[in-house]
Amino acid sequence: MTAFYDNLEARSPSQRAAEQMSALRQQLVHAQMETAAFAEILRGVDPYQIDSRAALAQLPVTRKYELLARQQAQRAEGVGSAGYPFGGFSAIGFGSAMPRIFASPGTIYEPEGTRRDYWRMARAMYAAGFRPGELIHNCFSYHFVPAGSMMETGAHALGCTVFAGGTGQTEQQVQVMADLAPAGYIGTPSFLKIILEKAAEMQRPLPSVTKALVSGEACPPSLRDWFASQGVAAYQCYASADLGLIAYETSAREGLVLDEGVVVEIVRPGTGDPVPDGEVGELVVTTLNADYPLIRFGTGDLSAILPGACPTGRTNTRIKGWMGRADQTTKVRGMFVHPGQVAEVLKRFPEALRARLVVAGEMANDSMTLHVEVPAATDGLGERIGEAIRDVTKLRGDVVFVTPGSLPNDGRVIEDARSYK
Repeated sequence: MTAFYDNLEARSPSQRAAEQMSALRQQLVHAQMETAAFAEILRGVDPYQIDSRAALAQLPVTRKYELLARQQAQRAEGVGSAGYPFGGFSAIGFGSAMPRIFASPGTIYEPEGTRRDYWRMARAMYAAGFRPGELIHNCFSYHFVPAGSMMETGAHALGCTVFAGGTGQTEQQVQVMADLAPAGYIGTPSFLKIILEKAAEMQRPLPSVTKALVSGEACPPSLRDWFASQGVAAYQCYASADLGLIAYETSAREGLVLDEGVVVEIVRPGTGDPVPDGEVGELVVTTLNADYPLIRFGTGDLSAILPGACPTGRTNTRIKGWMGRADQTTKVRGMFVHPGQVAEVLKRFPEALRARLVVAGEMANDSMTLHVEVPAATDGLGERIGEAIRDVTKLRGDVVFVTPGSLPNDGRVIEDARSYK
């Protein structure tokens, strides 16, 4: 058995960057030609000029609420509009090229194509210890959402057999596991804990279940240690219904390694501007999936780049994992204030490094203060920034200067510190 799922995981960083940029240019051409949405979003863009991450960062970010808005607009138009019902983002349509369609909360519809391991989950399963010829007990939902199919198609690509456990029916799940002796579990960490506790209650040991790939919710170190005490090595992966696999945990237990089928950027929330490595920001993902070619798709999730390579020898970039949500929009005195507005204020002042808008006080009697990192505040800078705050947000705000590096590195651009009593 090899250490990696395939040779892509061991590419040199320079080889990966070159090959991904080449694939990205092809993806941009394809998206412009085959999808109505990106024909509009990328109008005027020459794909052959996008030859670096800096060039990629100049393209617009498409966020989930925009995808939903386009889908909803199509529903109002009805069947027959270009790209229906995916808002013009899908390059494939109903029929043999699209065996399934799924729905996520919102409601957002996602297509599934016919390519082997369409969601690219086999790589995460291999890193979690699953191998060809094993039986996997899959407890992700098979209804509406794609989670069950995401894992099943990955398991099949890996060469595994799947029991479609789905969710609920805990006693029956224990019975099946006791009868079939699967090599491991795939599902949410909370449901795995429920199953193991029910097995103990039923006095039905499950000695075959020694590994697990968990996702869909947080799995803190305390829960991971509890699984280990039950003889189960649980590994996490980060995936979405829009993008498939984004990153996965390895035996090193040091962050999550990025998948080989995506180009990931971390940007300042509310903008498309990349942040320095190590700074917390929003994950923006470009998928190389030709069937559903999302370009600079804003996930709304926060994370940060980890320095160095994975100790397992995988050479791709690592991220810290899920660190919260990037959408920090809040309402102040009846007006919505967005992270993008804070970024717009900051762009007007090159001497300003980072900023954090703190909303305080009680509801209906609140105030906001922009904390700004500057090396040295010049005369009148506070007043000018205050004027920019009023110009951009239509609200008054105080300005406080702080030393560079003193604001928390947590990805928050707007902090709601109000009392809600």
